[in-house]
Amino acid sequence: MNELLIEYLPILVFFGIALALSVAIIVASYIIAHQRPDSEKLSAYECGFDAFSDSRKQFDVRFYLVAILFIIFDLEVAFLFPWAISLGDIGLFGFWSMVIFLVILTVGFIYEWKKGALEWE
Repeated sequence: MNELLIEYLPILVFFGIALALSVAIIVASYIIAHQRPDSEKLSAYECGFDAFSDSRKQFDVRFYLVAILFIIFDLEVAFLFPWAISLGDIGLFGFWSMVIFLVILTVGFIYEWKKGALEWE
């Protein structure tokens, strides 16, 4: 049991160093940096003006739909890179498998387009 715990000692040392370094950096930032917040530093900075209403209002479902469609089609395109690199090794079976995959992906894209999921009013 003791030998097993000794194998985990480098991980414990790593966590200890990481914890000590992070605490040291945070303490040093409070010591060195000027801590004088004023009204300009505390004002809205992302868009330049204060929010109109509560941030907990409902979003339109089209935001989520477009985000999900982007993730789906973006990840599917990511499969093309390893396929293109190994195309010489996988032969005709791999080529036609990817062609079928791309046809299914294109049919799904056309379906979403025809259903109006990509339209923004």
